[in-house]
Amino acid sequence: QVQLVESGGGSVQPGGSLRLSCAASGNIFSIDTVGWHRQAPGKQRELVAGVTFGGSTNYADSVKGRFTISRDNAKNTVYLQMNSLKPEDTAVYFCNARVQDYSKYYRSYWGQGTQVTVSP
Repeated sequence: QVQLVESGGGSVQPGGSLRLSCAASGNIFSIDTVGWHRQAPGKQRELVAGVTFGGSTNYADSVKGRFTISRDNAKNTVYLQMNSLKPEDTAVYFCNARVQDYSKYYRSYWGQGTQVTVSP
């Protein structure tokens, strides 16, 4: 079994910054692609940013130039640096990881989410 734990959420004013972390633990041989997703009240969950094992990244248009995803493979941790935050960034942020276990099977896991609130 694998656990993903997000941290770093909170309340900030518009223009502020937060850094989210997603730490993976458990039966992990390697971690493939990891994505940060968010879900605002009344809206569908959307992909915000993703990073491959090799470090290739992709971003939603709404966050390009403001958010940066990165990973530390030695720590099994992925980060989301969020700058120039806007009220529309308010949501619960989840990480999702495709993990290969020691049996060499791949499975997808979700964290429990961390709340980000951007308001004056």
